[in-house]
Amino acid sequence: MSDKFYSKENLKFLLHEVFHVEELCKRDYFKEHTLENFDMIVEAADSLSTNHLRPILLEMDRNPPYVENARIKVHPQMGKLMKKFGEDGWISISAPHEFGGQQVPFTIMQAAAFIMAAANYSPMAYAFLTTGAAHLIEAFGTKELQETFIPKMMSGEWQGTMAMTEPQAGSSLSDIVSTATRTAEGHYLLKGQKIFISCGDHDGCDNIIHLMLARIEGAPAGTKGISLFVVPRMRPDKNGELVFNDVHTAGLFHKMGYHGAPIAHLIMGEQNDCHAYLVGEEHKGLSYMFQMMNEARIGVGVSATAIASAAYYYSLDYANVRLQGRKLTEKDPLKPQIPIIHHADVKRMLLFQKAMVEGTLALELQACMYLDQSKTSTGEEAENNFLKLELLTPIVKSYPAEMSIQTTSTALQIFGGYGFTKEFMAELFFRETRIHTLHEGATAIHGMDLLGRKVMLKNGQATMLLMQDVFADIEKAKQFESLKTYAEALEQKLTQLQELTMRLMGVAQKHGPEIFLSDATLYLELFGIIAIGWQWLKQGAVSEQQKASASKKYSPEFLQSKLLTLQYFFEYEMPKTEGLLVRLKSRNNVTVDAKPEEIV
Repeated sequence: MSDKFYSKENLKFLLHEVFHVEELCKRDYFKEHTLENFDMIVEAADSLSTNHLRPILLEMDRNPPYVENARIKVHPQMGKLMKKFGEDGWISISAPHEFGGQQVPFTIMQAAAFIMAAANYSPMAYAFLTTGAAHLIEAFGTKELQETFIPKMMSGEWQGTMAMTEPQAGSSLSDIVSTATRTAEGHYLLKGQKIFISCGDHDGCDNIIHLMLARIEGAPAGTKGISLFVVPRMRPDKNGELVFNDVHTAGLFHKMGYHGAPIAHLIMGEQNDCHAYLVGEEHKGLSYMFQMMNEARIGVGVSATAIASAAYYYSLDYANVRLQGRKLTEKDPLKPQIPIIHHADVKRMLLFQKAMVEGTLALELQACMYLDQSKTSTGEEAENNFLKLELLTPIVKSYPAEMSIQTTSTALQIFGGYGFTKEFMAELFFRETRIHTLHEGATAIHGMDLLGRKVMLKNGQATMLLMQDVFADIEKAKQFESLKTYAEALEQKLTQLQELTMRLMGVAQKHGPEIFLSDATLYLELFGIIAIGWQWLKQGAVSEQQKASASKKYSPEFLQSKLLTLQYFFEYEMPKTEGLLVRLKSRNNVTVDAKPEEIV
């Protein structure tokens, strides 16, 4: 079997033809870049992934991290890989020049991250967790913090983490109890516990730098009293020597998948000597974290899609070589068996995977473009792009993650009984992707965020602006006879979505938030299907343009496959909105009215 894990042609098609990333080079912040430069970055990500990440995927899965002498031991290649991530500029790829970065657009960074995650998700997580942590220090830290920590993090010598979750709080950050006490020396003494900290301890780096949320003594209750700190495992003393900072590894969680990266349980301040350094102002930690969350949450969606991509190409290859059965019209049992890709239901399963992989990747890149445009413009343009990004983010994080569970399960199904064995990698992808509906906020949280806050952001301006973009693409698609029916179908669904949203706003006013948000997850799913339909319509219009073009940059087979998958999506996936609309319009509040004692 081949070891293809993503489509170069599809990524090029999306970046060049659908989103025209070269337009970003016209912006001052990105003016040093060219389209050729972007292509080189993508090609470098492919080379790194093919030669260094993919070859150790099975090793990392079969030999997970373990604790020895109160330290977490990881795959022996991770130390070398972290230095390579640093030396080759992957950790600093999107950072400003003044911090040693390359100022590469977030869109290109995520295209590279997609390739790496499709090859082997775990190593990529080490690198880009460090990027995110360094970004917080870069944006809100003092010059001293920046000079002390960022260079070592960018070089890959020091790991960065985001340490938020606590045992008693989970996703409810208002309930964190880790405390920070002021000292006369300017630092704080921190006490508490953190769980589920990705790469929270390992021997592949010289030091671990935690960006940690805690509550300063006397702080207001709830989220308004949370501050952000840099908490290193080893802190520099007055002579610049590293000394232990009273950050102990209490244990390691043994995960279902994503085995290559450790998830640590940390205890801080057992000896009352955990020094923490305030980032920004007191009590504003959560707001600082949330300013970075759009990027982190898009990254989760991209990673889920990447793993789904690897599973798709693995099952596609198998379907082309696995012989089983004959056509239903063939009655002669002595005739040779045929590859299973000839069976209609196998084609349905493959088209489902392809539709979700290429549809969700397009939506993620759409969000990335909004982010790059919002950060490199001013005034109304910046605000409008930011509002569209804010609205899309809960969908981009959660819908691809939910669909990745389904598509990797479908890939396993194509393998039949073999898929349920470790002799084939189908089960690995299914396990690997399951985390993405959980970290950076579970799906239900993002559903409530979308319906309860985002759709009415700025009195509905965010929704109006996004709908303008969708309707513009619908009008473009109507120019092609082959797409007109699908453009009209999407137009109808958008109208139904808008009507439903206004209806639900009335429910909120009349019945309160519990009933209003009880089916927010279903609302997110509905919005997600329609958003992917939008992206397929965009791709369909570009495919028709490319078919008529004299340039012939893409093979006829590639373009025809795009149009076939668009047809599949509108015939098989879009009709699922009907059931969701029926449920979301119903006022039979089954889940709200159900008594806990009735669920037995």
